[in-house]
Amino acid sequence: MVFKRRDKRSVFTTAKEFLWPRGGWARAFYYIRHRLQRLPGQPETIARGIAAGVFTTFTPFYGLHLITAALIARVIQGNILAALLGTFFGNPLTYLPIGVVSLQLGHFFLGNERVSHGEHLSFFGKFVQAAEDLRHNLVALFTGGPVEWDGLELFFSDVFLPYMVGGIVPGLITSVIVYYLSVPLLRAYQTRRKGALKERLLKLKNFSSKSVDGTNRMD
Repeated sequence: MVFKRRDKRSVFTTAKEFLWPRGGWARAFYYIRHRLQRLPGQPETIARGIAAGVFTTFTPFYGLHLITAALIARVIQGNILAALLGTFFGNPLTYLPIGVVSLQLGHFFLGNERVSHGEHLSFFGKFVQAAEDLRHNLVALFTGGPVEWDGLELFFSDVFLPYMVGGIVPGLITSVIVYYLSVPLLRAYQTRRKGALKERLLKLKNFSSKSVDGTNRMD
């Protein structure tokens, strides 16, 4: 196939590059910052988009973060592309602390001093059981067999709902901080870029004038 990779990557290599890109996270962050700085539009609009993307990383909608960020950016009139780039705030280096803080706050806000049911299952065990119920129910749609909801109900009450509730406060705080940090930085960059562009155009104009004068003298 034309688009098939020539160097087949193993599962270990794929997982390793997901956790640590070839160029390193510093290079990835530099690229994202560069893309954000060069987005057209008002600094406030771009900053609202970035804030929408950052806030999305505190939600449990894994696999739907891009869509969620775009919708939030649309509602708050932010730059949608900036929102998509802002979701990179969530990465293997930040998802663990985000998840821990969101779950702990969620159980606290919901008044769950401890999980009252499903204590025999670990955090990842609840994911596995929910996924197993989903698989079983999909098969049941075609076979007419009974459906199972215990694992999904447990996952919703012990993981999804606390994560959703608990992620709101740190998500809002972080996104507001990012917004107010981004606006002056974006404005400074755009001002500097406009100045550099004017200087470049002035040099080009002066060069053209000198070329025309030289041609006239030769005539």
